[in-house]
Amino acid sequence: MLHLRAVLIALSLAVIAMMGLLSPASADSRAMRLPVHTVKLEAETAGGPKFFSLEVADEAEEQRRGLMFRTDMPDDRGMLFDLGETRQTGFWMENTPMPLDLVFIGDDGRVKAILRGEPFSRATITPAVPVRFVLEFKEGTSARNGIEPGVRLRHPVIDAVAGPN
Repeated sequence: MLHLRAVLIALSLAVIAMMGLLSPASADSRAMRLPVHTVKLEAETAGGPKFFSLEVADEAEEQRRGLMFRTDMPDDRGMLFDLGETRQTGFWMENTPMPLDLVFIGDDGRVKAILRGEPFSRATITPAVPVRFVLEFKEGTSARNGIEPGVRLRHPVIDAVAGPN
């Protein structure tokens, strides 16, 4: 009886592993990886300019998936979402294993709020003000680089709305 039980457990684990549920790489294989934009984002911080590579999510499906299933991202990279209009918005972290900084940006190119994204949470992350863009970084990237409310972010996608100011 003990042998049969061990065989059933082993078979169950094999089926689960084949479904990809035990493999840490399984989540990452479902992750969307967008091309890195040719122009870096510049953050005009009190400590001087900081530069970041960006993936730009500008299609509805790209925005829906965002950083879901991503288990890693370089420290100098983020994902920029252009909402298409200035509006109240909310994000959630379902299927997102990395803790994130969500940087909410107004149509003037300035940071309006930075909120933390808790891995796998379905809680809505919503700033107190309407925004045009959202930038996702690995958690702590904003603080380490002096990005805070009021900082101007420059990138062709943002500047097309915000202008040169």
